[in-house]
Amino acid sequence: MTRQIRGKSFELFASETQIKERITELGRILSDDYQDKNPLFIVILNGAFIFAADLVRTMDFSVDITSVKFASYHSMESSGSVDELIGFQEDVRDRHVILVEDIIDTGNTMHEVKRLLGDFQPASVEIVSMLYKPEALQKPLEVKYYGFKIKNRFVVGYGMDWDGYGRNFKEMYWLVE
Repeated sequence: MTRQIRGKSFELFASETQIKERITELGRILSDDYQDKNPLFIVILNGAFIFAADLVRTMDFSVDITSVKFASYHSMESSGSVDELIGFQEDVRDRHVILVEDIIDTGNTMHEVKRLLGDFQPASVEIVSMLYKPEALQKPLEVKYYGFKIKNRFVVGYGMDWDGYGRNFKEMYWLVE
């Protein structure tokens, strides 16, 4: 299956069923690891909102959730800088924080978010990302929880977009090269 977005072709790489199954599995793992730790889930907007909503609904305990917004992409390219658009509003001191991200590629955004969070002295900080592109990393970053490890290709769907388009797809697609 292919999708056209603004003159570019994208081909399916993860179906709605595959995504749901993987999120259910991640939810079980996170529930086991954080059941008694009162974690704070911090969703990185805009891309992670769909993933975060589906993920937290798999938790078998009550969770605390908030959002922040950082920008590091322009069109299909990383800008190399990270701009804080909506910052941290919750008290994270001595809390177990789980950063919810749509995709880890260069690692620049998560590196900066973790650096900023460190100033507030959380008990721990982990990342859960729908997609992880280890070969694209430009900063050292440990990603303990992820849905799919993928090649360094541009992706749309399931919250990820190209200039605002494609977020609404239930599946994930990568750019036909």
